[in-house]
Order: sequence, then structure tokens, then C-alpha cells
Amino acid sequence: MAHSKTITQAIERLDYRVTIGDVAAQAGLSLQEAQQGVLALATDVQAHLQVSEAGEIAYVFPKNLRAVLLSKSWRLRWQAAWQKVWQVLFYLIRVSFGIALILSLVLIAVAIIALVVAANSASSQGNNRNRGYGGGGMVMLPRVWFGPNIFWWFSPNPRRRAPRRQVRAQGGSDSDLNFLEAVFSFLFGDGNPNADLDDRRWQAIAAVIRANDGAVVAEQIAPFLGDLGQGWDQELEDFMLPVLSRFDGRPQVSPEGGIVYQFPELQVTAAAGRTRSIPKFLQELPRQFSQASSSQIMLAIGLGGANLIGGLVLGNLLQDQALVAELGGVVALANTLYWGLLAYGTAFLAIPLGRYFWVQWQNKKIEARNQAREQRAEQLLQPAPEVKEKLSFAQTLAGQTVVGTDDLAYTTETDLVDQEIEQKDKLDAEWQKLLRDRNL
Repeated sequence: MAHSKTITQAIERLDYRVTIGDVAAQAGLSLQEAQQGVLALATDVQAHLQVSEAGEIAYVFPKNLRAVLLSKSWRLRWQAAWQKVWQVLFYLIRVSFGIALILSLVLIAVAIIALVVAANSASSQGNNRNRGYGGGGMVMLPRVWFGPNIFWWFSPNPRRRAPRRQVRAQGGSDSDLNFLEAVFSFLFGDGNPNADLDDRRWQAIAAVIRANDGAVVAEQIAPFLGDLGQGWDQELEDFMLPVLSRFDGRPQVSPEGGIVYQFPELQVTAAAGRTRSIPKFLQELPRQFSQASSSQIMLAIGLGGANLIGGLVLGNLLQDQALVAELGGVVALANTLYWGLLAYGTAFLAIPLGRYFWVQWQNKKIEARNQAREQRAEQLLQPAPEVKEKLSFAQTLAGQTVVGTDDLAYTTETDLVDQEIEQKDKLDAEWQKLLRDRNL
């Protein structure tokens, strides 16, 4: 089941004794999804049912819920194993881009040096032949800079490493990522910080309903929704329809004509006092360009720029195909991979540049949505008269039913005969009390 992991986590957070409404509110699932998931899970692990005298049902799961599931389901065992393997594979994928950058830069540098040395050697031999005498002259290679001196970073000399420590001591930006991980972060970012936005939305809405004992008005839910629509769609509160559908809500009309929404299933809980922190409004997190430190980003840009410039220089030197064929080896490999190296160097700088402007554009939209939801939340601080009337009416519909262990009519935890004996003694005691009251 798609939500089995979510339901399992919700049951664990609720201390293994839950109602359907508890799970739906904790996980942010619809009542139908929560009911199907809890019933399926209860069947798999042989959970116990507790039925109150009012007919409300609570489910009691074993404390070793995950262990029972893993022992019974090969699919869950396979998923747990695959998750560990995928973590290793994804890490290798992340660091592969940094490794490719370094290998590309090394290949380009070695090929350029080989071509320059061969060209200088050929030129020197030609000059010697023209002069008519030989001699062992020294070949001077040009000093070519390909970005920061990466060997300085690994230098064992403590004096050379002192500036890096000084930056940290002065509060310079730092990162938990190593350089290879930082390259991936620089290229592709670190994922969508709002990937769980929909889950957080429904969990917050359920928490608001629970905090108000199952009866709310639309203005209390609006700070957690997105677009409320325009015109009559907003006036008629059509945006509440998904909430009603998800949590089996029922609209009730107040004496003044206002609409209050009651959610009976969320008014039933297995334990009183279960509350969770409720945010003022649903806040989307801004996208971050990269979690890499500024020094790691600058190093990546430097190496990427050196890779691109080196590729252009290499392309100019590779025009002498006769020399390339004569040298072979690394030079021939660089010649074969040249267009791939040049494309990688270009994309290495172009992708983050385009992503930077896209992140800025997305953050402006996120900020606008956050401001709109915050304004809706602030309107509740000084509600209009019609909203006050609806809130007062909602309080008359509010309530909470706790399925305790003291007034159970039936439970699967004990034998049915024992329960019948216990119920008989309980009924006899109630009859004796009733007779005494009448005699008095």
C-alpha cells in the first residue's frame, strides 16, 4: 500500500493505540485512506480492537510493529535492503560529477602539455638544423594557469593551511559537504525544500480541526490553503470542498446564515490531550541555490572555468592532426573525447547560471504565496462580526469523544467468555445501584 509507511509512522507517534481519526489527523491522510491502511495493517500484525459502549473503535498495535512487519513481508525486507543500496548508489552518482570534472581537467591539461612540448621540440629541432649545429638546449614551457592550485589544499605545511582555519575562526561560511558533493550541489541544487508541502498542509489542517474539537470555520482553514479562487467561488467557500471530502466533514448553517464545518470522525480519539504544534499559516520554504559553502562554489567555478578555457586551448592545438597522430596515447584520447569535454565544460557553467535565475524567480512566487496566507491568518486576530458569529456557533458543535479503556464493551485482547462474565458483573452492579436509588 502506498501509505503503509506513513500510517506506520503515525501509529508509532501515537503510542500504538489509535482511532481512524487519530491516524488521519496525524498523517494528513483522507479518512478513507486512513481506514483502509489501518485495517490492512491491523490484519497483517494481528492488532487488537477495542469497542466502547458508544460503538467507537480503537486499534491497539504491538510495540514491535516494524519488526513484525519485516518478519512477515518479503516486500518490506526487500524495500529496506534496496533503500540502503540506493543510498550508496545515489552517493556515487553525486560524487561522479566532481570526479568527472577533475578527470576532464587533468586530461585536458596533460594533453595540452604534451602538445606544447612536442611543438616546442619540433620547433627547436628545426631551428638547430637551420643554424647548422646541434646542442642540448633547454626547452622552456609556457606557464599556463588552470585555476586554483589544488595541491595547496592538501599541503602538509601547517603555515599554508592557516588561512583556511582563520576563515572559519572569523565566521566564514562552511559546509557539511565535501568538495565532490559540493560540485553536485552547485550543478543541480539540493532538491525541493517543499517536496512535503502537501503532507504538511493536510497535517496542519487536521491539527487545526482537532484543536477546535472538530468544528471550524473557513477562515481558520484558509491560511493553510493555496488559491482560494475569485468572486463567487471564494464567497461560497468552494475551497473547503477538498477538506470536507478528505476528512468527511459536514457543513452546518448557523442561525445567522453562516457556514460552520463539523468533522465527526476527527472528534473521536483514543487518548485525550493529544495536541501538536500548529503554525500560524502554511509557510513554503525558499529554494536555496546550493548548500555548498562560498569557498566550495568559488572553487567549482574556478575549476569549471579552467576546464572550459582549457578545452578551447586544446581545440586550437588539436588542429595539427599529424602531430596528434604522432603522439597518440593521451592526446589521441583527448582528441576523441574533445567535443564531449567541451560540452561538459560549457554545461558545467551554463546549468548553474540558468538555475540561479530560475531559483530567484521561484522564490518571488513563494514569497507572494506566503504573504497571501499570512494576511489570511492576521485577519483572524480581529475577525469581522459575521466571522465572530460563526466562531460562536462552531463552539456549540465542538466536542471530543475519547475511547478509553474503562468503558469498553468489547476487545479482542481477552477471551469473549471472560468479557461476558465481566459485562455481567458490571450490569448486575448497575442494576443493584438503580434499585438502591429507587428505594431511596
